Amino acid sequence: MKRYSCLLILPGLLAAQPLNETHRDVAQKIIAAALSDTDGYAKLAYLCDRIGPRLSGSPALEKAVAWAAAQMKKDGLVNVVTPLVMVPHWVRGREGLRVIEPFEREIPMLGLGGSVGTPKEGITAEVIVAGSFDQLEKLGRDKVAGKIVVYNVPYEGYGKTVAYRSAGATRAARLGAVAALVRSVTPVSLRSPHTGQMDYSPGSPRIPAAAITIEDAQMFQRLADTGAAVKIHLEMEAQTLPDAASANVIGDIPGRDKPEEIVLLGGHLDSWDVGQGAQDDGSGIVASMEAAALIRKLGLQARRTIRVVAFTNEENGTRGAVAYREWAGETVKKHIAAIEMDGGAEKPLGFGVNAKLYDRALEIAKLLEPIGAGSITKGGGGADIGPIMRDGVPGIGERTIGTHYFDWHHSMADTVDKVDPKDFQLNIAAMAVMTYLLADMPDSQ
Repeated sequence: MKRYSCLLILPGLLAAQPLNETHRDVAQKIIAAALSDTDGYAKLAYLCDRIGPRLSGSPALEKAVAWAAAQMKKDGLVNVVTPLVMVPHWVRGREGLRVIEPFEREIPMLGLGGSVGTPKEGITAEVIVAGSFDQLEKLGRDKVAGKIVVYNVPYEGYGKTVAYRSAGATRAARLGAVAALVRSVTPVSLRSPHTGQMDYSPGSPRIPAAAITIEDAQMFQRLADTGAAVKIHLEMEAQTLPDAASANVIGDIPGRDKPEEIVLLGGHLDSWDVGQGAQDDGSGIVASMEAAALIRKLGLQARRTIRVVAFTNEENGTRGAVAYREWAGETVKKHIAAIEMDGGAEKPLGFGVNAKLYDRALEIAKLLEPIGAGSITKGGGGADIGPIMRDGVPGIGERTIGTHYFDWHHSMADTVDKVDPKDFQLNIAAMAVMTYLLADMPDSQ
């Protein structure tokens, strides 16, 4: 998952006309159906348990693409297509990290997505610890060159702390470091590392980069504080192969009056190669699919087309997002809203909404207050709907309490048991109500 926000540039589309009794009845029916639904959780469990982690370029992701397309057809969506998307193909390979001095011990680690590997014999070097980029720069090349930099940076929110995962290797390499280890970007750890994408700046040396646990980063800090010399051995077989073929999965419920106008909802089908990709973002795409399935099951047909999109390659490239914009072509002008769920499936609070749909969303949100999902805040979107938002499509991001999301994020712990079935039903209800009522609203004239 990536955080994304964009200002709206489209003219007004949907006026905040009062909801009528029919809309209230429909919302109640959708909520009741979602709160008794067990199919959605069963689909999520299948995706996670039978298919598993789905990194771009992997056979598992392509198995998930085929499954999602078949499931959309089974649920009654039409025009189901799987347009080709060429995606990055990074593979982890075998990897390991061992402390050699002042003691010998294997410690957990996960290579960062996009990292280069070590030489076949690995890298053995002393550790130098930095608590920030400023500290690293103050250490200077004399102290950093030839060392493995360990970033022991406390979690201060994902948006701020993730910079060390993204740019840590490049900043360390510029000072002559031979590898970089990043304290996992998470507030909580039970000695479990968290992976994620990293980037190299053009023209800078490329050194191996990996994540270690909070506990081990703090251990390295304590050893450094006592003046102990710490030497470690790092081995990584990571490599980037030529781009691989993948696909977005797209399915529609055609509108009854204005089928050319589209309300999109979705999430991403890919995940990292650890855990099961349950919260990030199996829950988001399955909730979107199940929201549409319930609308079909209830025999509802909105004025406009409801479109579900399972985006590929959000985690390490957002190629699916770009490809959808290209595939949509001129029809992007007919997308009146795009809703993304990519923040996990803890208890929903409501939605972040771009300005032009804010008043309308406030009206719809009143119908979600009974399930605690009636909060509407300004500013919404997501990485996968970012490209169409930049062309003026109003973006909406579903929001949850997010209490534990980053505890599990990009780790072995992102498994289906972390998704509470009741919370998942609430998310399906919120997505279905917001989607259907936006698709069924009258014009703004």
